[in-house]
Amino acid sequence: MANHKSALKRIRQTEKRRLHNRHFRNRVRTFVKKARAQIAAGDVESAQEATKLAIRDLDMAARRGTIHKRNAARRKSRLMKHLNQLQAE
Repeated sequence: MANHKSALKRIRQTEKRRLHNRHFRNRVRTFVKKARAQIAAGDVESAQEATKLAIRDLDMAARRGTIHKRNAARRKSRLMKHLNQLQAE
């Protein structure tokens, strides 16, 4: 356990940020999972809408610093690749 006042404060801040970031990270995972499920189901219109929502949430998480911007870009790229493959069929 920390002994200094500043270290104790740092522990409190870290825990607060961890809980805050967890909310946004879980949202991203949920939306990406839904988009992948819609793509796998083969329904183009609902897959487009789910992908749009997932991309919006990924951008929001990256803007907040919850995930790295390149991590968000990579995930968006993969989602769009799968969506485009579905549309090409």
